[in-house]
Amino acid sequence: MALSDTAVRSAKPADKAYKLSDEKGLFLLVHPNGSKYWRQKYRFDGKEKTLAQGVYPDISLKEARERRDEARKQLANGIDPGQHRKVTKAIRETIVANSFEIICREWLEYKRSNIEEAQYKKALARLEKDVFPWLGNRPISEISAPEVLSVLRRIDARGARYTAHKAKSEISQCFRYAIATGRAERDPCPDLKGAIPAPKTENLPSITNPKDVGQLLRAIDGFRGTFVVKCALEIAPRVFVRPGELRKAMWTGFDLDKGEWRYFITKTKTEHLVPLASQVVATLRELHALTGRGDHVFPGRDPKRPMSDAAINAALRRMGYDTKTEITGHGFRAMARTILHEELHQKPEVIEHQLAHSVSDSLGTAYNRTKFLKERKEMMQLWADYLDKLKTGADVMPIRGQVA
Repeated sequence: MALSDTAVRSAKPADKAYKLSDEKGLFLLVHPNGSKYWRQKYRFDGKEKTLAQGVYPDISLKEARERRDEARKQLANGIDPGQHRKVTKAIRETIVANSFEIICREWLEYKRSNIEEAQYKKALARLEKDVFPWLGNRPISEISAPEVLSVLRRIDARGARYTAHKAKSEISQCFRYAIATGRAERDPCPDLKGAIPAPKTENLPSITNPKDVGQLLRAIDGFRGTFVVKCALEIAPRVFVRPGELRKAMWTGFDLDKGEWRYFITKTKTEHLVPLASQVVATLRELHALTGRGDHVFPGRDPKRPMSDAAINAALRRMGYDTKTEITGHGFRAMARTILHEELHQKPEVIEHQLAHSVSDSLGTAYNRTKFLKERKEMMQLWADYLDKLKTGADVMPIRGQVA
């Protein structure tokens, strides 16, 4: 006899699980704890099998019968409903596992150890905000160039053209990772070349007028912040490395007796050697008395971590400099590059090697950390001496701005 809603609702638990039969193989399994499960008995290839059809009351009697009837249709077509369900679930799980977001997060984690943590966080935040909401759930192998373009145009429409190009680059890298791991066959991003106009390039602000450089150096001399940050400010223009490389400097990379600093550049994946002028060595020896027992040359509040990536720019602002229009920590590189060439007449290829830029010679040889080493040592001392002359070559002027 067929079950009724009342019979299903009023079924009480017993000491042992028991069945209440409906029709055409459907029955309600009542457990001792009071839970009720819909089950369907069927035969396929001569074997009796059981198919789960949901939990009551989440699945009503009517819905359980509809599920039973659908399973019976599959049986009539020679399909095992239990096996069909397993295959469908496996396909669904495969689609989820191969979704753009899952693969993209996997790619970022794979890449994480080779990039700055701040770079990783920025890339993840950009993807979470601008890409995942529209492409995240899509199987990566099914994403087309028009879909990617739609995402990029949405970013560009709010005036963030640079972000649109960064997102395109990251999407493309994700596709290449998926291709390498066998989950996609091609990258649609090359098809979008020129679809989003190139962003206008804006150079980071820098001071390249010698007189203004002298004023900046005098301001650094009068800086009243922490000794660690002051030392970083004094060294930064004299070594002109990338800000992240300076703040993460480790004592193990320095040989103060030889006047050398060696470290690995993550951005270019090369070993770099910085000849140290005598003025820099003197500052480092002073600083070593304070921080030399730890790993970091410029530790932050937590001595086990380097100082903040905002420390140098914050110090420049305290001295009255606008880091958007006048000078940033990165601007020391442009300062050195310009003045070394225009005022001190140093060879461009020597300057570029000291900047750790990839420069090919006539034989196509890329950056070599020891190339032009003699010339670079002489240049770095010449540069430090020149900066000293700029600092003392004019009347001492008051520090711009208010000291916090």
